[in-house]
This record gives sequence, structure tokens and C-alpha cells, in this order.
Amino acid sequence: MTGIPDTFAIEAGASIAAILKQAPLNPLENRILLMHALQLTRIQLITQDERTIDARQAQQLSALFQRRLLGEPIAYIVGQREFYGLQLEVTPDVLIPRPETELLVDLALQHLPAAGTLNMLSVLDLGTGSGAIAVAIAHSRPDLQLTALDVSAAALAVASRNAAHHLAPGKLPMQLLLSSWYGALDGQQFNLIVANPPYIVAGDRHLTQGDLRFEPQDALTDHADGLSALRIIIGGAARHLKDGGWLLMEHGYDQAPAVRELLQAQQFDAVQSWEDIAGIERVSGGRRKEPS
Repeated sequence: MTGIPDTFAIEAGASIAAILKQAPLNPLENRILLMHALQLTRIQLITQDERTIDARQAQQLSALFQRRLLGEPIAYIVGQREFYGLQLEVTPDVLIPRPETELLVDLALQHLPAAGTLNMLSVLDLGTGSGAIAVAIAHSRPDLQLTALDVSAAALAVASRNAAHHLAPGKLPMQLLLSSWYGALDGQQFNLIVANPPYIVAGDRHLTQGDLRFEPQDALTDHADGLSALRIIIGGAARHLKDGGWLLMEHGYDQAPAVRELLQAQQFDAVQSWEDIAGIERVSGGRRKEPS
């Protein structure tokens, strides 16, 4: 973290205002750590800025700032990240949900039939991680049956807690399965499949920089050309999609042409890519052909 000191110690008796003035991170991160440690809201942080901290709080805050100064992502330090308007639990067992992935949720909701048009609409989320995508879709559309798969039992535990926290009790439960891609499905079919698979090329320098250093590597890279997981997903999708069902996948900034070719090779209709808020083709997908 260039230009930022390696250590930062907070003394007992310091006021919130003084800590915010002296803290070495950017103002947003300084506020997040203070709110987390002192269990304050954003408004309370402002209205109680003359409040002083005791020795235990000073020690706790110093430890949190030290973790961030060593590069640990804020989301792991505070244990949560906002995604699609929901505060989701995150741990080092799962990727940190990112704003660009909200495009995948938007597109999923756009490509699903309206509620009540079919007996039961079903969605499959491959490689669910924290459950961010599946929980966001289910929260927006409580009429859907969601199935979420992951090869990591630890990730599924996080997804289960996020689903329990955000999805109304008594509504359709989210089915969580320990599975490598389609392995545990036994021929089930869905109206929509979504996936944010590992797509970073093996050896990419970004894997050793920033937040990515701390995130689960198997969820970031396929340890190959960046397309191997996408090939598996596309190759198996037709067997698990109902007629006219859509497959939508997030991928790397330069992978859209290759993903469209893979979809076309598997005879998908309406193959296209969509740009994220930065103007990068971030999601590609296609529709399973209906019988003629």
C-alpha cells in the first residue's frame, strides 16, 4: 500500500474524531473499521465523534488497522460485504462479491419468465461461493426454486448462513449441494443457469497482488488457460436446461469472443455478451434451442 505506514497504533483515551484524522487508510476504510470495532452506525460515528476509547478498544482497533496495512481485504476483516443491496457474510473460504457481478443478477432476473407464468421456475447457480448470486436472485424473486452448488464444503456453509439470513422463513428453501459442477444433479433441469467460475489464467500477475492474494485461489483461477471451467459449464448446460432456458456466465475482460464461440459450438441461440458498468464485456450467455 504505497505511501501508507507499515504500522499504526491507537492509544487509549483518543477520540473518534482524532482517530479518523490520524488513521492511515482512505477515509472510507477508516470509517468502516471504526464502525465495526465500536459497533456504531454511520450516523453515530458522526454524532459521537468526541467519544473516547478505552484500552481494550484501542488494542482491538490497532490490530484491525494492522491487518489492513498488511493487505488483508476489508471484507475479510469485518466479515461482510454488501452485494445487490444485501449485507452478506464473507470469510477467506469464499470470494469477495464484487459490484461487476451484480450485472449477472440483473441479467438473470431479466431472462426469467414472470411469476405465475409457469408452474415452478428453477435456477441453478454453479460455484456459488458465498451464495451472493443465488441469494440475490432468490431475494428478488421468492417464487423461484434455487439450487446452488460448490465443490467447497466451507463455502457452502457460508452460503447456507447467507440464505438463512436473507431469505424469508417458510418460503422456498435454497437447495445447497456439494458438487463439482453438474456432478450431483442426477439429470435435473432448470429454467436458468448462472455461473461465476474461476476464469483467471494460471500465472496471471494479478493473483499475487491486492485482495486476490488473500482469496481462495481455486475460486479465482482454473490453473490453466482461464476457459477450462467455462468449457465444462457450457458443454454440460444443454442437459440441464429446459427448452428455451438461458445460460449466463461471468468471465474475464478479454474472454467474451471465446465464450461466444463456445456457446455457438454447442448450438445455443441468441448468443451475446453484456457490458458491465466499466464498459467491459463481463457476462456472456445463450438460450437453449426450443424444439422446432
